[in-house]
This record gives sequence, structure tokens and C-alpha cells, in this order.
Amino acid sequence: MSDDLALPPDFRLAAGELTLDPRDPAFFQNPYPAYAAFLRAGGMARWEAVGALAVARHDLVSSILRDRRFGRIVPDNVEGRPDFSGKPAHLAAFYALEANSLLELEPPTHTRLRGLLTKAFVSRQIERLAPKIAAIADRLIDGFETSDTVDLVTAYAAPLPVLVIADLIGVPREAADRLLDWSHRMVAMYTPGRTPQTEMAANDAAKDFASFLRDVVQAKSKRPGDDLVSALIAAESEAGRLERDELISLVVLLLNAGHEATVHQIGNAVTTILEWSAATGADPASLLASDAAAEAAVEETLRFDPPLHLFERYALEPVELSGGVRLARGDKVALLLAAANRDPAAYDDPDVFLPGRFLDRSAKTITAFGGGIHFCIGAPLARLELQIALTRLFARCPGLRLATRPRYRDSWHFHGLKRLDAAPGRST
Repeated sequence: MSDDLALPPDFRLAAGELTLDPRDPAFFQNPYPAYAAFLRAGGMARWEAVGALAVARHDLVSSILRDRRFGRIVPDNVEGRPDFSGKPAHLAAFYALEANSLLELEPPTHTRLRGLLTKAFVSRQIERLAPKIAAIADRLIDGFETSDTVDLVTAYAAPLPVLVIADLIGVPREAADRLLDWSHRMVAMYTPGRTPQTEMAANDAAKDFASFLRDVVQAKSKRPGDDLVSALIAAESEAGRLERDELISLVVLLLNAGHEATVHQIGNAVTTILEWSAATGADPASLLASDAAAEAAVEETLRFDPPLHLFERYALEPVELSGGVRLARGDKVALLLAAANRDPAAYDDPDVFLPGRFLDRSAKTITAFGGGIHFCIGAPLARLELQIALTRLFARCPGLRLATRPRYRDSWHFHGLKRLDAAPGRST
């Protein structure tokens, strides 16, 4: 992270109100000083810019994520589905996919779909993907390890997870560029200040993505393979419990949520490790020398600088939080995941990257993957991708160093680098 510890100039906390522009570069380039000041002031205030009660304390964030009095939506039907009937016509294709997304559902529909997806994931045995992930990582590194400089976001962080997901869902790797383009255009809907052009691009991407997947599902219905789509089709046919539109939305979610977050975390983790190495003189490869050390280091990168900084929840009934804060049904809370991961009440030296922190089994659980029924279903795959991506990169490029100061994108809550220019050094 940047060594600039100044608060954003518009940061204000007064009378339970937080004033802070999430699009101010002084904030999104390094939000952690603002988080620290917010935590010192109690970690809970109304944040008008996001239209919600912002919560940063680790204990509160963790408990709200698991509290069934809060949900992703406030359902007005017994199926727990969102009502998108009022959405504009030019976003019809986008919201047709969102209507079946796990992120927009509550029980009982969420329970049914998540159970089917979990079954398909378990049957795939994520660990079996490890050799494929390592081979993809090595092939990408082959393309830049002897270069003078390389943008690791473009050359490594972005292509690796989309190639993994292409293998996972059983489509040719040649389709990866299209998958990546659709994902970028759809995820742009969640960034602040979206434009009509952003909306039209997202809707076109949703339409094309859904059409592509319908063809994939039709082909695999006739000739199943050893892939996630085939496993979901099998679940679909077992008792007619998974509709075709639901299946397509599940696959879109896996790509959009899983890919985008993993890209950002690879970039954030590499930056964190290189800055730690430069400051301490330690060898980056040393913190990945064993499986246990690598797992702990990956977890610490997820705590220290995670890709997702905000989860929204809605009160499903009147709730009183600690401190006497009362919420009515439908009130929104903004859970600041990255702030909770830097809460000094939960972690010693929270602003220090300590690669071995999670070798201690008593360390608090991180909030990077959410919690409760909406805990990230792709967390095991994300952790495996991160561990392999980092291990292979630092093993193959032992002289890797930053070439320029990393700069983050104007997308605050989805926190990731615009580019990561690095000098790979020479392979040994």
C-alpha cells in the first residue's frame, strides 16, 4: 500500500454522520487511514454517500454477516426472490440474470440453489484443479519472465482465473477473452457513478453471455463431460429442481464474482508481498516455502488488502445494534469488510503485514469472503488459485520487484490495481 497516511481532505465524523467521497483518489488509492480513523471513533455511522449505516468493527461486521435478521434483499414473496419488475427496459437482459443470482436471493430459493451448486463443487473436488492451475500459471510466466518490465495485472492476474474458470465450466480456453470481456462489462454495473453507456454495455454483455451458455448447456446435455456445467445439468435432471435460467445465472455468478475478485487479490497480494520484502529484506519465496506457510501468507494477504471492501445487508425486521442504534425493516447497512480486517480490537498490529499471523489457530477469522448463508461459495477455489499463483510467480521470478508505484482503480469497494508494473528479473 501507499506510504501516504493522510486522511482524505473531506473526511468528517460528527453527530453519527460520516462524510467521505468514495471516488476521491485520496481515499480509493489508500482507504486504510480513513478506516483507522473511523474505527477509533467507534466504527459505526451513517454514510450518506452510500446511503447506509456504515459498520467497520470486526465483531459487528462478523455478527451481522451471520445474523438471519439481515439479508441481501428484503423479499416480498415467500420464495425469497427479488422484485426487478420496476427496472428499466434497457437492462432487461442484465436483470434477467440477476433475478436468479445467489447474491440476490434469500431462503428458500437461495437454500435450494446453493445446495445444488455446493454439491456440484464438491463432486468436482477443487483440489484436483491444482495441476491445471499450476500449468496455466507457468505458461503465463513463460511469456514474461525474461522481460525487462511487465504489467502483471494484464499478463498474469487477469488471464489466470478466467482460464481456470473456462476449464472448470468446460468451455474451450479460446473463449476466455469473451468471458473476460462480458465479466468486465457486467461487473462495471456495481461501481460508483455508472453511466448510461455502462448500463447498455452491461446489458449487451448479459445477453451475449446468456446466449453463449445456453449453447454450452444444450451441447453438454447431449454429451456430458467432467465439468461443472455437466454436474449442474445432472443436478437439474435429478428431480427437476434446477431450472435452465437458474443454471445459467449460477455460472455467470461464478465467473463475475470469482474472476473479478481473484484478479484483484492476486494483484493486491503481489504488491503487499513485494512491499513487505523491500521493507524487511526478506525473500518472498521464503514465506511460501511450505504448504502451511503459504496458506497462512495467503490468508494474511486477504486480511491485509482484500479485493472486496463492501457488502450490503438489509434489516429484515426491526433490529437494535450495540450502542442503541435502531434499524427498521428495509434499512441498509454497509459492512466495511476491509476495515473490519484492520480492527485493532481483533488483530494485533493490524496495519502490519505479518505472513505467519494465521499459523496461530487462535487468530480471528477474516471477513474477506463474507459470512453466514452468503459466505463466498468459491472461497476454496480462490484460496487455491492464490496460493498457486503466488508460489509459482515467486519461484520462477526470484528477483521480482516493483517497477513503478502501484495505482488503484476508481472502483473503491471492488479494490484492485489499474496495473502492476514489475521487473521480473531473470529466471534461475
